[in-house]
Amino acid sequence: MLLGVIADDFTGATDIAGFLVENGMRTIQLNGVPETKLDIDADAVVISLKSRSCPVNEAIETSVEALNWLQQQGCQQFYFKYCSTFDSTREGNIGPVTDALLEALNEEFTIVCPALPVNGRTVFNGHLFVLGELLSDSGMRNHPVTPMTDSSLVRLMDAQSKGTTGLVNYQTIEQGAQAITECFSAISQEGKRYVVVDAFNQSHLETLGEAVKTLKLVTGGSGLASGIAKNWTEHLSDQSSAKEAGKPQQAKTVVLSGSCSIMTNQQVATYAQKAPHLALDVKACLEQQDYCESVFKWVLENLDADFAPMVYATAEPEVLKAIQAQYGAQASSQAVEQFFSQLAHQLKENGVKNFIVAGGETSGVVTQSLGVKGFHIGPQIAPGVPWVKAVDNNLSLALKSGNFGDANFFETAQGFYHD
Repeated sequence: MLLGVIADDFTGATDIAGFLVENGMRTIQLNGVPETKLDIDADAVVISLKSRSCPVNEAIETSVEALNWLQQQGCQQFYFKYCSTFDSTREGNIGPVTDALLEALNEEFTIVCPALPVNGRTVFNGHLFVLGELLSDSGMRNHPVTPMTDSSLVRLMDAQSKGTTGLVNYQTIEQGAQAITECFSAISQEGKRYVVVDAFNQSHLETLGEAVKTLKLVTGGSGLASGIAKNWTEHLSDQSSAKEAGKPQQAKTVVLSGSCSIMTNQQVATYAQKAPHLALDVKACLEQQDYCESVFKWVLENLDADFAPMVYATAEPEVLKAIQAQYGAQASSQAVEQFFSQLAHQLKENGVKNFIVAGGETSGVVTQSLGVKGFHIGPQIAPGVPWVKAVDNNLSLALKSGNFGDANFFETAQGFYHD
């Protein structure tokens, strides 16, 4: 294996895996660190963790464990993948995990590159923008778990890590890879441990990909993956077939949406105009033991519709706040996750093969309940959202991070089936 990726959540893992496949790397995604020896034939392996918002010590422990496993597979370069909106708090977990990985690799320097221009995440003079708005002015300001109230990546990294952070601005980026590596060297010699890099178009990411070729550890969002993949071109055996193993087949399909992001709200509203749909009753999840059974029966009754039936907990911010105020944020969240876990398992047992899932946490619990330990990565439905197929059965999944994809995502995903 050439590249080992440690992703801090589930959909983030499929996000970067999709970009690697699109650029010719045969890629397998694993759900957590394998407990047994696996025979893997791939150019890259992505390990998905649930370390974005867990306690810092837990995030460090699982990330280092993933690194150790990837080292044992002979990976030559490592990538710590986090969200393109740099989801974190002043305490972490991005900074502490980066520090732990550097120490484990006996390295002193890495980059910070969350940019993903194709999805509107850009970095200019060290500040992160989301669809043209400063991160601190975007919808991420009101995130229920990791509210982002500062757009300066330098300040964010300095606040949660052991070292200090430099900046390579766009003027240097546009001078080419050699100028960037020279700037890296100068910043490192100043004693800085990390460097934020500007990037607001694909050309910047391609140049940065070349510049980080010799770094043992790279950190960032998924955007840089395309540039990094190109560094391994001469080592790739069959780039044209990289995405074939992950294509979905025509089969019974369901849409499950747990994300309450702005884009997922639009996607749910658009899809509901043409497909059978059922809004989740959180109170019933908490209080009615047979609620999942009734929803399960509804799904079965609608599986033969022209478009796959959709069950969703997606809600507008004011509705979500009211639910959390009434039942408690943690209790309501756990109830919804447990519901989706139970529903997905029952649907699998009754012949559903394709699952289209919105939301990182929802994707994680659904995949776990389906017993899927690893995936072949297939074609991208939207930038950063590929179809994936389980390595040990015929289940196919489309696992979408909250704000990814356009309004027609759920319908578009169903256009990739083949007989």
